Amino acid sequence: MTPVHRTLQDDVLAFDLAAEMQIVRAELAGGHARIARTLVKEGPLRLTLIGLSPGGGLHEHHAQAPITIHVLEGEIELDAGGKVSVLPTGRLAALDGGVPHAVRSHGGGMFLLTLAAGSAPT
Repeated sequence: MTPVHRTLQDDVLAFDLAAEMQIVRAELAGGHARIARTLVKEGPLRLTLIGLSPGGGLHEHHAQAPITIHVLEGEIELDAGGKVSVLPTGRLAALDGGVPHAVRSHGGGMFLLTLAAGSAPT
């Protein structure tokens, strides 16, 4: 899936997250283990909607800047800082830049990733 790169053209940029999530669900139904859809890429701000199929995940990596992970659907397992946390729908986690982390979802899930600085994740 080609990510959507939307810049802030006005003071406010609004999204229909339900519609964005439906697009990601449709892509996951095509057999993908993971789908990432960039919603905003503007200066120091990155917002990416990430969907995981059952058993899908992200291998250990780190971001140069602080991030948040907000679970919108399902449940994900976050392995960060030597601790594994199960994050159900509605849970929000924040990580400092440079913290190695991995994400998995046994039953599938969707989360909104926010990166707070201009550096891209590695």
